[in-house]
Amino acid sequence: MSSTTRILLGLALGAAAGLILAWFDPAHAARAVQFAQPIGRLWLNALQMTVVPLVLALVIIGVSAANDAAASGRTARRALVVFALLLSAGAAFAAIVAPLALSLLPRDPALIDSLRDAIPAQAAPAAVGFADWFTAIIPTNAIAAAAQSAMLPLVVFALFFGFALTRIDATRRERMVEFFQAIADTMIVIVQWVLWAAPLGVFALVLAVCASAGASVLSALGWYIALLCAMYLAVTLLLYPVAVVFGGTRLRRFAAAILPAQVVAASTQSSLASLPAMVESARDRLGQPRAVAALVLPMAVSLFRITSPMQYIGAASFVAWIYGIEVPAAQLAAAAALAVVVSLGSVGLPGQVSFMATTMPVTAAMGLPVAPLGLLLAVDTIPDVFATVGNVSADLTASSVVARAEGSSEPAAPA
Repeated sequence: MSSTTRILLGLALGAAAGLILAWFDPAHAARAVQFAQPIGRLWLNALQMTVVPLVLALVIIGVSAANDAAASGRTARRALVVFALLLSAGAAFAAIVAPLALSLLPRDPALIDSLRDAIPAQAAPAAVGFADWFTAIIPTNAIAAAAQSAMLPLVVFALFFGFALTRIDATRRERMVEFFQAIADTMIVIVQWVLWAAPLGVFALVLAVCASAGASVLSALGWYIALLCAMYLAVTLLLYPVAVVFGGTRLRRFAAAILPAQVVAASTQSSLASLPAMVESARDRLGQPRAVAALVLPMAVSLFRITSPMQYIGAASFVAWIYGIEVPAAQLAAAAALAVVVSLGSVGLPGQVSFMATTMPVTAAMGLPVAPLGLLLAVDTIPDVFATVGNVSADLTASSVVARAEGSSEPAAPA
């Protein structure tokens, strides 16, 4: 049985147990909540303890990988710029659309009260002015930022550290990168151990929530899935005009050319498995230079997933919505910037490891409780089809933009 199936089974059993207890005996349900809450909290704490070292290591490794890619030449540098712009646009889109779309949905006040009882939330963040937010970006003490789980200042320090590493002797730099890679690999092993117990953790969390909030929490999870799927589909459609305007490709030709790669992406739910189809579409159907397709598309698979920042912000916005917390614009902007940076270093992580290791920092940066992410983990894989199609479409859009910037093309293969 796959880990995804086990987690979904834990979700279903926890929901059934919580609803049955609440229906037949509220007193027993309250006692079950008191028993289940510590189990779920213990599981979440085990996940959270790896986040700070993992994020620090991933950002430093990501900076090193980007620097190595940029050293490959002009085409690679252009590709990195295109990746950064598309990631930033995707994060900005999610930061605007997710809170707006959720504000239009009906929210059950009883659900908010029940969730706060079952999964207690920290106090809502106070409004932060731009000046305070801006000056807090650079930490006065990196160790204190790590101890306080202040993710944005910690990531800024990691960026400075990573870029500084590129300026020292190559031999010492390689040793440092290997050191942080070892830290990241060790944290991933710990996360995988903790995720082995995910069915029990999810069962306990869902039982506690459903026993207190009833079936309304399940409908809320349905809204979360619908939100992510809609955002992924929307950004995929928005990539077409980007390819036309900035890639110099006719709309009909681009749509027909990327369709085979999109079909592979939907069937495999893997950007890596879609790479051969992407290269074929770029070279034979879009007429991109072979050198561009051979360099940009593998780089994109290694560094670039346009839907990742959208997922992080969508999950955090959903947490804010179910708790009725208003997130200040400055914190939302900080979370969007953090989502872009974190996504660059997390592409190679396994799906469930990536979700917890990257969504937790973004949620914390918005001043939100991270406990509900354990519930979202259970349904995280459901929108994967739309996410992979969006990522593959973005990869081919990026290669089209870079190919046009290179100013050369080859004739497309005849149909």
